[in-house]
Amino acid sequence: MPFAVYVLGLAVFAQGTSEFMLSGLVSGIAADLNVSLSAAGLLTSSFAVGMVVGAPLMALSSRTWPRRRALLFFLAVFVAVHVAGALTPSYGVLLATRFVGALANAGFWAVALTTAVALVPDGLKGRATAVVVGGVTVACVVGVPAGAVLGEWWGWRSAFWAVALVSLPAVLAILRSVPGGRGTDTGGEGTIPVGRGTDTGAASASVASVRTDKGTDSVSVRDELRALAGPRLRPTLVTMALVQGATFCTFSYLEPLLTREAGLGAVWVPVSLALFGAGAFAGVTVAGRFADARPVAVIATGMVALALGWAALALTAGSPVLALALIPLLGMLAFGTGTALITQVLSLAPGAPTLAGAFSTTAFNLGATVGPWAGGLALDAGSGYRAPAWVSALLMGAALLVAATTAGSRRSRAGERRLSAVQRSARGRL
Repeated sequence: MPFAVYVLGLAVFAQGTSEFMLSGLVSGIAADLNVSLSAAGLLTSSFAVGMVVGAPLMALSSRTWPRRRALLFFLAVFVAVHVAGALTPSYGVLLATRFVGALANAGFWAVALTTAVALVPDGLKGRATAVVVGGVTVACVVGVPAGAVLGEWWGWRSAFWAVALVSLPAVLAILRSVPGGRGTDTGGEGTIPVGRGTDTGAASASVASVRTDKGTDSVSVRDELRALAGPRLRPTLVTMALVQGATFCTFSYLEPLLTREAGLGAVWVPVSLALFGAGAFAGVTVAGRFADARPVAVIATGMVALALGWAALALTAGSPVLALALIPLLGMLAFGTGTALITQVLSLAPGAPTLAGAFSTTAFNLGATVGPWAGGLALDAGSGYRAPAWVSALLMGAALLVAATTAGSRRSRAGERRLSAVQRSARGRL
């Protein structure tokens, strides 16, 4: 695995820490800036919205840049807004920095995913994706608890400084390890070869046929959008959003589930978060090794297991032992399935080297936005602290329905094509 792929994972670790660390800092922020807890909570919502909006916008705006330049620009903006957030006494400025930081994070994610898979041959694309996504899981295991500890010892601003400092080695490493060619270049010194997707067809042909005078690929926005219009890609993105929605629906409300339903003390909350993150890290590692060879099997098995797992957590949440045993298993299944879905999206859209990664990021974070909202609605309706887990199970049921409908439509189209071919052959013989 190229060193540059691990560098991208390091940067994603810092950004993932920033995305999730506010769950342990909202009280300190609210007290320091003299705002309500709900206002402090909007800082998390602002980041999520920035990720959803920013992924396609940032990817489009930087698609003609060399990948190294795009990665450095987004990472530099990310560092700058965290320094500004650590220094500002204004809630409004902090809210703005969270949104801008999310835009930079979204742009980095979109470019990092396509860069990682372009740096490796076809058989390693799933593992490369797993390394990048693994940065988020390591953030859940190490970064988020560490941010909470820093906030407790030295105030919430120290966590912002720590994120900025952790990002600096990635800046230097990207300068040295990521080739400087454009994302759509193939061949030539200093460029990144564009790897082939697992699917072939019109999208791949359109990429191969668009050449500049220098012999490098130059894929237009229209070509990328056309590649994204494939019949299998859109349902896959919807499935990804539903799977992530199910994940973050329950993840966002683990604290009340464990302390008020399972009867565990507050000290078990960071432990459970670390267990979830450890499971997630194991999931992306396993999925990275098998997603290339058997992506459909990995995704289908993971989705069915998740639907059963969230329902099992809802049923057994009153037992501390069973709840703590299920949490790492669900983390493994959720992030393993998510990694395989990202790999599938990138392989289904070889003609959209920039926007495929962007829309993967959007789907991921759309789920991270809608899931907690749906879980909150269930809690506000008085359905009890197990309600988010039941909502997660329902979201997984919807994801399975989308996947099954897509598979049925694909088999129907394949049957129609075979029948048409037989009819043409019969007419030819007549």
